[in-house]
Amino acid sequence: MHSLFHSRVTAPPLKAEPVPTVFPKIEGADIAAVFVGKRIAGDFYDSIRASPQRVLFGLLDVAGRREDNRGILTAAQEIFRNLGAELFSGSDVNESDAMTQLCLHLNRGIIEASSEVHSCPAFIGCYHEAFGTLCYTNAGHTPALLRDSSGIAELGSTGLPLGLFSHATCDAPIVGLEKGAALLLVSRGVVECGANHDKSASAEEFGLERAKQLLLEARPNRAQELCTFVLDANGKFGAGVPLCDDRTALALIRTS
Repeated sequence: MHSLFHSRVTAPPLKAEPVPTVFPKIEGADIAAVFVGKRIAGDFYDSIRASPQRVLFGLLDVAGRREDNRGILTAAQEIFRNLGAELFSGSDVNESDAMTQLCLHLNRGIIEASSEVHSCPAFIGCYHEAFGTLCYTNAGHTPALLRDSSGIAELGSTGLPLGLFSHATCDAPIVGLEKGAALLLVSRGVVECGANHDKSASAEEFGLERAKQLLLEARPNRAQELCTFVLDANGKFGAGVPLCDDRTALALIRTS
């Protein structure tokens, strides 16, 4: 396994926009993400095939407005793609160690690109096709929801948001996905949909519990259909409330 703790990862030159994401095809599983509305904030997802049996994916929520943080998103994407492919390419990779290293360098790259502290909650996962396992880290992001025959489990925070402290690290546990299991990840804009941000009156948030209930009710066998199902319900719940944040859903379903 490559050791990159002593190497320096320099943030790439800032660009106008990140490269559009094309999700790789996965043997025995399906992955997709859906975004609704106009991009106004910092939601960003990406995915690459890092090795013949590993697919890396992530959902980030960079603080601030889209027009101000494009360079940070581009820097994060280049580190995610280039370093991610290097760290997870070997057949005998310790995935937890590789994930910890990737998050460490993403964290530092975000700080360098922004030239200041810049909060970026992130969920990053590596799915292994042959084993049906998911190695993940949750850097202060909304918990991912994993549905299987035993019910729904939350994959909660394993560390601080990226972009805050240069030497902060995140734990990277590994969970198994049985056949038919579904992983759902939604951005903060989905969970907080319906909230009255001007505080002039009380308003109920959509919340994570509603996302759990939708995941229990949903039976699509395609990841994009699951994302659309959740976001449609979210949109109906927040009808009439001005859009104040991005709304994104990402799903991974093990089909065999």
